[in-house]
Amino acid sequence: MPAMADRVFLITGASSGIGAETARQAAAAGDRVILAARRAQELSDLAAELGGDKKALAVSCDVTDWEQVQSAVAAGLDHFGRIDVVFANAGFGAARGFLEESVEHWRAMVLTNVLGVALTIRATLPHVLERGTGHYVVTSSVAGRRTVPGSLYSATKWAATSIGQNLRAELHEFHRNSTIRVTLIEPGGVDTPFFDNPGSGRLEAEDIAGAVMWAVDQPPHVDVSEMLIRPSAQPT
Repeated sequence: MPAMADRVFLITGASSGIGAETARQAAAAGDRVILAARRAQELSDLAAELGGDKKALAVSCDVTDWEQVQSAVAAGLDHFGRIDVVFANAGFGAARGFLEESVEHWRAMVLTNVLGVALTIRATLPHVLERGTGHYVVTSSVAGRRTVPGSLYSATKWAATSIGQNLRAELHEFHRNSTIRVTLIEPGGVDTPFFDNPGSGRLEAEDIAGAVMWAVDQPPHVDVSEMLIRPSAQPT
């Protein structure tokens, strides 16, 4: 059984893929969701699918923009009154090779995958600390645990992994808090719009969403720190 009924999730990158599927599974479990992403129409459609204003709030938000992140959090708190689970999920990739992609693409990816996670934490942490309880979930990757030749994306996911671990350490050492939990989700290959040509034998978005829900459903004394999830066809 879930550790808490009727939770409120804030999900970034919620317009498609893992974020959207997690929102669906959370809503099906009786939770409410704040959907944050840049694609406003997709968010609006998903919010309607999930039951409208009483169940889901769509907030257009670029996670690299501090004012937009603050506004999204404020809108969610004003609408639902609290946030129980913060899922810092927004991110995108790039072709491997340090001679590939444009510098502008690199910059946008680094800002989204690294700064976006940090800003999401910064905007929500005062509220979570005030309540004294909550759960942070950060989407990293198997690429954040191993060397991937020529991959700046991998480097951003190493950073996301570090942010999650460092947040957990801050909560314990700076705030003397052992009730706010932090989970790193580290998928292998997932068949989502993240990839232009995802190939075969990959995980589905609902597989990762199910893992997120399993982690947040654990009783309060259980902190699932990391979940590395590969498709059975992926060796490393």
